[in-house]
Amino acid sequence: MKITLFFLSLLTALLSASQKPNIIFIFADDLGWGDLSCRQHPYLKTPNIDRLSIEGTDFHNFTVASPICSPSRTAILTGLFPARDHINGHFAHPKSNARRQMPDWLNPNTTLLPKLLQEAGYLTGHFGKWHLGNDMIPDSPTPDQYGFDTYGAYNCSGKQMPWFEDANHTVQFIEKSHSLKKPFFVNLWLHEPHTPFHTLPKYERRFLHLPRTDQIYASVISHADDRVGIVLDALDRLKLTKNTLVIFSSDNGPARVTRPISLSLMYDTATGAGWNLGGAKGVTGGRLGHKASLYQGGINTPFLARWPGHIAPNQTDKVSLISAVDLFPTFIHLAGAKLPKGLKPDGINITKVLKGQPLPSRPKPLFWKTIPRKKDNPHTPHHWPSLAVTHHEWKLLTNHQLNRFELYNLHNDPLESTNLANQQHTAQISELKSLLNHWQKSLPKGPPTENLSQLRNKEQ
Repeated sequence: MKITLFFLSLLTALLSASQKPNIIFIFADDLGWGDLSCRQHPYLKTPNIDRLSIEGTDFHNFTVASPICSPSRTAILTGLFPARDHINGHFAHPKSNARRQMPDWLNPNTTLLPKLLQEAGYLTGHFGKWHLGNDMIPDSPTPDQYGFDTYGAYNCSGKQMPWFEDANHTVQFIEKSHSLKKPFFVNLWLHEPHTPFHTLPKYERRFLHLPRTDQIYASVISHADDRVGIVLDALDRLKLTKNTLVIFSSDNGPARVTRPISLSLMYDTATGAGWNLGGAKGVTGGRLGHKASLYQGGINTPFLARWPGHIAPNQTDKVSLISAVDLFPTFIHLAGAKLPKGLKPDGINITKVLKGQPLPSRPKPLFWKTIPRKKDNPHTPHHWPSLAVTHHEWKLLTNHQLNRFELYNLHNDPLESTNLANQQHTAQISELKSLLNHWQKSLPKGPPTENLSQLRNKEQ
């Protein structure tokens, strides 16, 4: 009898594991809302990424948790607004982090998505950009300390994986997980189209008809698209496509120069030499602002989701207001993982939204905080806000002094073309200000001391 019960429980566990979806989260770096051919870009070619749109759903109103790299990525792993960890800018050298009142890395001992997925029986992998520490901070934790069974990364301490090896490492990880009959979660965090722009002749030749700067931008995105194709083809080959949720997005809006600069080479300590911002040509599909701006151009990024049999193919959702902080509770739900008692993610479970139930109004507010600028810059007119809040369909932009406001109805005006702050909407402004004030009071006053590099002491 005991033996029978043992085999029944084992069979139940095996069936449960086989029903857990695999999850691949692909995060581009500085890709604009309109930087895909499925978003009608005039010359960019992204046939592999477009597959996710054709075979899945394209969500137009997805926002990331920050218009800057490191805090945006923080939200993916923690499910929290990055300001809760006092991460409001990118991780740089400790001297720069100290000046901006930043920690030097994300706390590896906090509640993290990959650790919870490990507990639910998943193999976890991370391949590509990290930037939740920095290669200039040698004592920062490596990705395996955050719950990843296997990793290959750059912009982290330790060995820097060549940026172009991300897809091959991802496929090897998928093959290993498949051979072990284990569900898997993997981050594929692409370098493109962040500077330096690393071009290869093979990809430049695809766009010889374009001006040089456009050719550079198109070639690096084409290279990234090919690598996405390598991973999607591997899923087909291993017959894993039907049981794998694939999500593609970008960590923030496109990087753009504020003044004309000459195209020239630059060097990055993590990825090497390539072209500078003179080759930046990213577009936002008419949205105001770009990278580092809290306007939609800085935080409204591509979001494509494919899961055959669960997410409808060839659909476009133009109404659902979903966020990067929603991914944590959604992945936890799909994996059958358990949240620690007392933990309340800042996002919501959007499984029903992914499966076709629209969400035109946020039932839970979203907040953004960036490091304030010392003064307005006429060359960056959309960078003045350092705080923002969205609730239901309303979005309020303001500064740290809370003496300048812009109000938009994202349901009716996703491009933020009409500022309603000076019209008859005092009730909405009052409500959003109150939410923002309450949220700010819940935030830490400074970076946690346990997340500071020893280099700080050496430089003081």
